[in-house]
Amino acid sequence: MSLPIFIPEPLLAQATNNRAKPKTSTTVEAPKPPEVCSTQPWLLASGALLLLLVGLGVFSKITTDKIAKQLKFETFKNRELQKKLKFAVETIGKMERNPDLIHSREFNLDYLRMRMEEELFHFAILNQIKVKVKDKISVALRPGQGNQGEIGIASTGRHIDEIFDVEYEPGDMPKGMKRVLFRIEIKIFKLPTQPTSVTINQIIDCIETFLSPSGDNGIWQPTIQGRIANMRWDQKAKPTPLLVLEQTQEGSNVTFRTTRMAHG
Repeated sequence: MSLPIFIPEPLLAQATNNRAKPKTSTTVEAPKPPEVCSTQPWLLASGALLLLLVGLGVFSKITTDKIAKQLKFETFKNRELQKKLKFAVETIGKMERNPDLIHSREFNLDYLRMRMEEELFHFAILNQIKVKVKDKISVALRPGQGNQGEIGIASTGRHIDEIFDVEYEPGDMPKGMKRVLFRIEIKIFKLPTQPTSVTINQIIDCIETFLSPSGDNGIWQPTIQGRIANMRWDQKAKPTPLLVLEQTQEGSNVTFRTTRMAHG
């Protein structure tokens, strides 16, 4: 006896259809809020910081290059100055060892003594000295605001130290080309005892007497403002002679005689 075969076709087809169709969820997810708005300030800050770092780097590079260039220039300048200083020291050493310049001051003084015996030369040199003494010393003796004493209090002396050149025009040089013949240094005290014009005249008389080739006596006692003055040729001034007129602190009762140039 045969049994009938039952095939559940509709159930198999339904199962196949169920496998083929994906399951769809009916749940609707809510949209996520955009994150761009929350991260935008950080991006701007990061960009600004990056630009700032780049700017600082460029500025530092420019500054460093400038400082390095300046340092290189100063190093080169210092090296050149050292070369010039070394050359100057060597030149001065050669001049000090040069036998023609060792006694150059004495040679110049001998020449000056010889020329001062000429009337025209003597007159021109003394006139130049008078003009420069009046120009230099009158300004130095002029009372300043800080040197004026208070009312009822006597003002103290003021030390004055002035130096100037005495020039001449050599005959073999072009017109107007002057050379320094010697220098004069005046060291006195500004005392409120006499007018400035009297002090200037006393200084001029001292220098004129010292440089004068004539005279019966070769020594005399110069005084300025009633005080002893000392006149001498500076032994250390080479090669240009330096005549020093220095007022001492001693009174007129102290005997101090200065040898004149004509008989020096």
